[in-house]
Amino acid sequence: MRVLVTNDDGIDAVGIRVLVAALAAHGCDPVVAAPRSDSSGTSAALRATEDDGRVLIERRDLDGLVGYAIAGSPAYITLLGLRGAFGPPPDLVFSGINRGANAGRAVLHSGTVGAALTASAAGCRAMAVSLDILSASNATTASGGGVVTLSPEDEAARNWDSAAATAVGLVDALLAAPPGVVLNVNAPDLPAGRLRGVRRATLAAFGQVVMTVVETGEGFVRTALRQSEQELVAGTDLALLGEGYAAVTPLRALGEATDVELPGL
Repeated sequence: MRVLVTNDDGIDAVGIRVLVAALAAHGCDPVVAAPRSDSSGTSAALRATEDDGRVLIERRDLDGLVGYAIAGSPAYITLLGLRGAFGPPPDLVFSGINRGANAGRAVLHSGTVGAALTASAAGCRAMAVSLDILSASNATTASGGGVVTLSPEDEAARNWDSAAATAVGLVDALLAAPPGVVLNVNAPDLPAGRLRGVRRATLAAFGQVVMTVVETGEGFVRTALRQSEQELVAGTDLALLGEGYAAVTPLRALGEATDVELPGL
């Protein structure tokens, strides 16, 4: 089973390498194509750096596996993969493992989730995978969203294996889902032995952090992040993460609001 693996943290991130290793150990045939630098907060944007109409691609060695570092957004890279740019089109698309949970309605802004939704819009089953390590103290507002900033030592010490094992354990559920469905998977930053289990979750009404404007001046605006103060609702992804569960939410790409009436039209 051929799996395209991408992310929005960049091809050098620890999370994508751990995910690729777990998928290979599960018997999948992963091909890695990811941004050459951090592309967090890009949602499903389609952008790339071109030279005379050619998208720039750099081959990378990823622990013995050939990967492709691309000067483009995760969603654009996903489309390239689905169109055969990196070999035969994939059967599945995995995006992650992201630094920080992609939970609540804030998934709208996530490049990790945007790549998976782009795959689903093309009829390919996809999974977005994230590790809950985001807080107001370790995040910046780059790209308008919460981007985790960690030292290499701190990043390596996080429980990426727990998120990878959760994702691999959901492959059969993804294959059983209707075409075009995304599984949005968030795992708490806990060793696998301390996870309380995996639960289906609804989307929280908000994200983990909230961007605020702290200063405006002539020709500039300064922003900051603060922890959301809204109350957690039982059964939502953020509530389950706080309780020590991995949370799984099925998503679909955007569609029409067929239940809305427009008088006179």
